[in-house]
Amino acid sequence: MSLDRDHVLRAAAALLTRKATAPMEEVARAAGISRATLNRHFPGRDALVRSLEAFGIDECERALEAARLKEGTAEEAVRRLVRAIEPCAGLLTFLYSENQLFEGEGQHAGWSRIDERITDLFRRGQASGEFRIDLSAVWLTEAFYGLLAAGSWAASEGRVAGKDFSHMITELLLGGAIRKDAS
Repeated sequence: MSLDRDHVLRAAAALLTRKATAPMEEVARAAGISRATLNRHFPGRDALVRSLEAFGIDECERALEAARLKEGTAEEAVRRLVRAIEPCAGLLTFLYSENQLFEGEGQHAGWSRIDERITDLFRRGQASGEFRIDLSAVWLTEAFYGLLAAGSWAASEGRVAGKDFSHMITELLLGGAIRKDAS
């Protein structure tokens, strides 16, 4: 019987987004496989996290495609992006907290591709006059990631309703990013 790698990664992602410190034994149990099988395919937590990183980047890039970032207004595109990325927000939040993924020269090129696309969306909004220009597009991108993480953590812990995730993120982000006419 062959291992369904996608199933194992999805199970690991679901567990680790709720319990980031879960041991490999618990990850194996969540995936319905033995610890020995998990270790054959992912020799240690770092290997599993690196595989989850590639999986998360793929999920995020699919969400970016689904959001059609170049269509309509930048505000509409941000709203579509938050809705499209919501299903993988928990995994991205877990990965965001894994410092070893962002240290040194071994950083996955996918993160740069994602950053560039989201930053370009904010730049487009600034160029069109929709978004504030006193906040850099890079900062708006970082704020987007921070709000995704905060919303994901709050929803997973039951402090806010999961059904409100997209609304909470877009309203707070856009409420701070949208350019206000000077009175």
